[in-house]
Amino acid sequence: MSWLELAPTVSAAFLASLVECVEAATILLAVGLVRGWRPALAGLAAGLLALAALVLLLGPALARLPEQALQLFVGLLLLLFGMRWLRKAMLRGAGIIPLHDEEAIFRSEAANLRLARAGERWGMDPVAFVTAFKAVLLEGVEVAFLVLAVAAGSPALIGPAAMGALAAAVLVAMLAVAVHKPLARVPENTLKFIVGVLISAFGIFWTGEGLGIDWPGHDLALPVIGAAVLAVALLGTRMAGREARA
Repeated sequence: MSWLELAPTVSAAFLASLVECVEAATILLAVGLVRGWRPALAGLAAGLLALAALVLLLGPALARLPEQALQLFVGLLLLLFGMRWLRKAMLRGAGIIPLHDEEAIFRSEAANLRLARAGERWGMDPVAFVTAFKAVLLEGVEVAFLVLAVAAGSPALIGPAAMGALAAAVLVAMLAVAVHKPLARVPENTLKFIVGVLISAFGIFWTGEGLGIDWPGHDLALPVIGAAVLAVALLGTRMAGREARA
């Protein structure tokens, strides 16, 4: 497949995974710095194993669905998913709701972990382990769904989408280890706006495919749909901001 065909899928998987990995890394850092790295890393490992088992169970089940039904199902889910992200990003951009603040989330998680009663079971801090496990599993499920969803049109796209997600996870892990604090400088709100546009565009595209719409240029229609969604989102953000100021 050409880079022109792969670029939208890989970009969507990378950017969406980057956002989810930043959120998971913030919680893992709070667990490691407050309660210790042993339960944090154990929760990380357990979450990754549970996520791998879930993907191995659901992947073949999804593959058995008829292609058109799968595209419609995935397209509708992506639309709901993308519109939720895009709506919040638009409201933040308009100044109606506060910006996402990783440092504030880190302080909140750290405070909760300090208040939790300490204790060990089987040589492990259960509060820290469960907190790390839950963060990895919940954010990881969203990443896995996004990878499968943006590659719904072809099994050949799953590998490139997974590589995009893996690249995001490795990048976030390296940055977190290097700076040893929340990645507050990552423009997460801008990323969520971009990801909301991309995921919504994929949702429209796959929903159309599932309904039997023959898009002009097929995959080349994706950038056009994305540009249209972006234009509407920017206009909506500007109108909402003007209304809020009024």
